[in-house]
Amino acid sequence: MRFFYQFLMTYRGKIKPDEKSLLAEWAFEDHNFPKHSADYDEISNYLEWNSPFSNALNVFDELWETYQTTK
Repeated sequence: MRFFYQFLMTYRGKIKPDEKSLLAEWAFEDHNFPKHSADYDEISNYLEWNSPFSNALNVFDELWETYQTTK
């Protein structure tokens, strides 16, 4: 099983950062991000309390949809 964090890390390092890559970079730097989780509610709740930017939850929802198709 691939955790969401592993999937998210594929968005790091873009030359022209977008919101998805910004979320990935932030999660990489945040030592408390639930790195070993594949649970939507756990990750979503974490982002609600620690959102790095105003649209982060919407970006997460978009990424989650893609993540679900790659599992």
